[in-house]
Amino acid sequence: MTDTVKKPDPATAQEEETAPDTAASNGEDSGATEVSLQDELEEVRKKADEYHDRVMRMQAEMENLRKRAERDISKTHKYAIEKFAGELLQVKDSLELGLDAGEVDAAKLQEGSALTLKVLTSALQKFAIEEVDPLGEAFDPNLHQAMTTEESDEHEPNTVIRVMQKGYTLHERLLRPAMVIVSRAPEESSG
Repeated sequence: MTDTVKKPDPATAQEEETAPDTAASNGEDSGATEVSLQDELEEVRKKADEYHDRVMRMQAEMENLRKRAERDISKTHKYAIEKFAGELLQVKDSLELGLDAGEVDAAKLQEGSALTLKVLTSALQKFAIEEVDPLGEAFDPNLHQAMTTEESDEHEPNTVIRVMQKGYTLHERLLRPAMVIVSRAPEESSG
């Protein structure tokens, strides 16, 4: 029996010597890489938190804007006629003065009524409420409501010959149609 001692191969011996160094350097590199990845992860988390905070603030701001807009709209609806009501109070005051005057002759009563009507008409015009008084005009179903028709030799057929009640528009939008009587052609007598 021969004891043979295995001699290391010089190439293998060199690899074995450098292997522990490489493993040590890989350990250092992986430690550094791990630290750098953790730093990067922490940075990304901070940015994500910042973005989340921004989104939450924006959502809160949008909700506040929505609520403010709703309040403004509600106030606008609630107080939309405030100025108009103020103008109508002048008419009421005029009527009350007329009633408090006591005994007044018909001429003064008529004069007071005419002045009150003038104040009311002025108030309506300030707020773009216009009369629809179509006497002599062609019948328009968009603005007029025919109560009846009457035969007429004097007017073209479909002409408003009498206004029973005036109509009104608000900014050219119909509030109330004019109640009218419309002409029609006389019927031919068969004889």
